[in-house]
Amino acid sequence: MGRVAEEFGELVFNDHTMQELLPSATYKALAKTIKEGKPLDIEVANVVAHAMKEWAVAHGATHYTHWFQPLSGITSEKHDAFLEPQSDGRAIMSFSGKALIQGEPDASSFPSGGVRATFEARGYTAWDPTSYAFIKDEVLCIPTAFCSYTGEALDKKTPLLRSMEAISQQACKVLSLFGQEVARVTTTVGAEQEYFLIKESDYEQRQDLILTGRTLFGAAPCKGQELEEHYFGAIRPTVNEFMKELDDKLWKLGVAAKTKHNEVAPCQHELAPLYTISNVAIDHNLLTMELMRTIASRHGLVCLQHEKPFEGINGSGKHNNWSIATDSENLLDPGKTPASNLRFLVFLASIVQAVDDYQDLLRISVASAGNDHRLGANEAPPAVISIFLGDELDRVVTSIITGEEGTTVQKVYMDLGAEVLPSFERDNTDRNRTSPFAFTGNKFEFRMPGSQINLADANTILNTIVAKSLKEFCAAMEGADDFEAAAFAWVRETLTKHQRIIFNGDGYSDEWLEEAARRGLLNLKSTVDAAPYMLDPKNVALFEEFGVLSPVENRSRYEVKLDTYSKMINIEGQTMSHMVKRKIAPAVRDYAEQVASTINAKKQANPALEPLADLKLLSKLNDGANRISDAVDALDAALLKAKGTSNALDKARSFHDDVIAAMDVLRAVCDEMEGIVSTEAWPLPTYNKMLFYC
Repeated sequence: MGRVAEEFGELVFNDHTMQELLPSATYKALAKTIKEGKPLDIEVANVVAHAMKEWAVAHGATHYTHWFQPLSGITSEKHDAFLEPQSDGRAIMSFSGKALIQGEPDASSFPSGGVRATFEARGYTAWDPTSYAFIKDEVLCIPTAFCSYTGEALDKKTPLLRSMEAISQQACKVLSLFGQEVARVTTTVGAEQEYFLIKESDYEQRQDLILTGRTLFGAAPCKGQELEEHYFGAIRPTVNEFMKELDDKLWKLGVAAKTKHNEVAPCQHELAPLYTISNVAIDHNLLTMELMRTIASRHGLVCLQHEKPFEGINGSGKHNNWSIATDSENLLDPGKTPASNLRFLVFLASIVQAVDDYQDLLRISVASAGNDHRLGANEAPPAVISIFLGDELDRVVTSIITGEEGTTVQKVYMDLGAEVLPSFERDNTDRNRTSPFAFTGNKFEFRMPGSQINLADANTILNTIVAKSLKEFCAAMEGADDFEAAAFAWVRETLTKHQRIIFNGDGYSDEWLEEAARRGLLNLKSTVDAAPYMLDPKNVALFEEFGVLSPVENRSRYEVKLDTYSKMINIEGQTMSHMVKRKIAPAVRDYAEQVASTINAKKQANPALEPLADLKLLSKLNDGANRISDAVDALDAALLKAKGTSNALDKARSFHDDVIAAMDVLRAVCDEMEGIVSTEAWPLPTYNKMLFYC
């Protein structure tokens, strides 16, 4: 067995390890909790905790932490030592079942959206036994949920787990109608992570990257991505060393990192793992993002995970490959004859209905200040939600709606014209890179999430809205004399009603945006446009119906989203103002003085000289300095106005409408000056330098 296979998961308290270390009865009880969601007895927890501690200590761990996901979207951890002093002056390493199951961190400084007052500090973490514990930096990390003293979810994981339970219950009911009894249905996710790598020495000179994650200034490079040679190109040696270390670390932590390659933009790359159960996949993605950041510094690099770190070239997304499965089969596998696969058609129609009915929620799930820059650009879908089914499924859907017999798609084999090259079967449909929600064989690829977001929101909503459609299907089947006929009629009615959400064309075209408007589809271009839909009564009722979010919890997320947006734009605006006043404006003035000195020196040396080029340059620099002064004053005024607004939505809208507009004006003139100030005099590493290091 190779080294990778032997080391895979060695730092994870996984099923294999539990079978080895736990007594048989304890293992069976824990397995029942994991597979069926049954409560865990404290005595069982004590045995598990002891075995987990012994295993962790044997691997060098000295501390443990409840690893959770507050509403900030990142992960948080508080380390406690296993150490327990004894009365005789010695110490033992101890870990109880209670400490495993429940923790009590200080909840006062985490976002809550008004769920609790700042002075109310108590909160609780609760072990998620379905996501394996692991060891990171000599700390046993226990994935957990996080709630307030009064029980409201203060994290991303709790609603996700609730939504997984909701879709499981409804999917099991659907399967029972087909004569298939299963204990549990799971949703699975494969998260493709895009990111940028730049040199640490350049990063350290860019205050905008340090404070905001993106460049607030930067003229277009002489060369961008137009030659299209970076995508799948040879990986730079320095980057390759980073990727190899990342793979090694992830494999030891049980993350099935599978694919790595250069992405479209210079300095942009991607890592894709194999799919797994949703909550585990999201834990793995957050762990991957953290390791990317920490490992990069060991190679003289910095990992940028902002959706749009560089203006004018591709941004970074996080494609969410989502499916539904039992223990033994994928429920979104259409089989060889999808037109006659009634069970598949029911799940397909349910998803089509869900995406159409709750397109606003899906858009909200990916809304952020960073992702607003990316959506609609090259290699990112538009802000309009639509579903791509592909040629074969589109023909099936059309034939169901019209009642006409669909044509059977024949297998097509590719002959490349050289005998040495193999013949192979062509897929029944091409891929649509412009679609927000595309069917890709046996799953849907939700391509709208941004690279730095926590995917829990998107999957919570996907699970919940599909649970709603499945529940409506079950209700429609009550009392049906002929189940198959009734089910097929429901499929036809549902697809007919929601056909508007299906679009297989070019999502980038202006014609599609016009067509989408005619169809009545939403085009929520910014976070500020999308956020109010969180409070739509139908959305509040949806979450409450399935116990995913209470009205209070839903409202808190609305408040947090707007507050985070406003704070992010405020940080960007303040950083921009600071950099202009301290770096860019002085650089323009100093260079203008240098040019003026050159003019004076030439005139003094020979009064007959006419330094027209220098005079022209000086005029541009003087004009630029004046415009920079006016623009930064306008930005400061816009920031003052926005910060003085009390209502959360009005404040966010002021930041969007006024502050971003002022930032755009200021950036334009600064980028213009970058193009005429000498390289030696310009105070920031340029795109030409940052994007094309060796």
